[in-house]
Amino acid sequence: MITYDVPLVPGPTRVPQAVREAYLTDYGSADLEPEYGVEYTRVQAHLGAILGTGNKMAIMTGEGMAALWGALKSCVARGDRVLAISTGVFGHGIGEMAAQIGARVEFVEFGYDSVADPARVEEAIRRFRPKMVTLVHCETPSGTLNPAAEIGALVRQYSVPLYYVDAVSSAAGVPVRVDDWGIDLCLVGSQKALSCFPDLAIVAVSDRAWEIIAKVNYPGYDALLPFRDAVERRWFPYTPSWASLAALHVACRMVLTEGLDNVFSRHRAVAQATRDRAREFGLELFPVDEAICSPTVTALKVPAGLTWQELDARLRQRGVVMGGSLGSLEGKVFRIGHMGSQANMSLVERGLEALRQAIAE
Repeated sequence: MITYDVPLVPGPTRVPQAVREAYLTDYGSADLEPEYGVEYTRVQAHLGAILGTGNKMAIMTGEGMAALWGALKSCVARGDRVLAISTGVFGHGIGEMAAQIGARVEFVEFGYDSVADPARVEEAIRRFRPKMVTLVHCETPSGTLNPAAEIGALVRQYSVPLYYVDAVSSAAGVPVRVDDWGIDLCLVGSQKALSCFPDLAIVAVSDRAWEIIAKVNYPGYDALLPFRDAVERRWFPYTPSWASLAALHVACRMVLTEGLDNVFSRHRAVAQATRDRAREFGLELFPVDEAICSPTVTALKVPAGLTWQELDARLRQRGVVMGGSLGSLEGKVFRIGHMGSQANMSLVERGLEALRQAIAE
């Protein structure tokens, strides 16, 4: 099956028709036409409004991992100290990525059914004195939302040069306040709550991060440095995907037209309804503490007597697709992605009814 009547995976999300139509224009060369720079500047401003920042952005062609790798390699030199806050598969993975490029990495490990404890993070920062602290805001495989604001306050208090936050599964679904939280590298993908295709990776970069990026001077395809003055110079490091940028423009306008408060309220309401209904037919939330769960994704324990493979097959027979989990949670937890266009009460109700039937089968 290629498409589904009820798509509820935690990304890539269903792409609205208006966003898809933006790809149909036969755009010229972004290297030659001044309109591309105008469009880039406009999209940057829209993203800034969504992320709460006036920082310049690198809007890169590629899936969200391009932003994660590019930000690390552009800022971290061999031997630099990186403190990786690990509350799940992705948080731990970022630390492993930093280690692969030669950083000296220390992990602050938490259970996958919990979020970061600022007191423990503070102790690690005081002792380790890192150049960079990394955090995943929404740890999607676990369905949790980390206290990014509180960690950001510690980064500033202890004068850590860089705060790196993966907001791929939270941006445009929950509040993200880059400037207020002191985020130096805010990483976003187009395919989650923004509900675009997975072809753009975004990094909002602070002024102090740009200074470090210039010193490191990483030269790779995913380098951030060329984007610092790309609009002013009318020169981008590789051929941009103009159609992708136009689609992102439409998606951002949809979010801002609805209003951020309304968007966040919609995500909270759909998440609450999902969890209440799932409990009605005997499913157990993961983690049990609902206070730390993300409004963009709900993780549930696979019911006793079923494997995830069996449950997944039954859902697909009903035209519904949800997501399994990863790492140590694989086969034990499955996830309902209600982010972006999928934070839709009618869509989720159809998915939950199919889930009830699949369990009762």
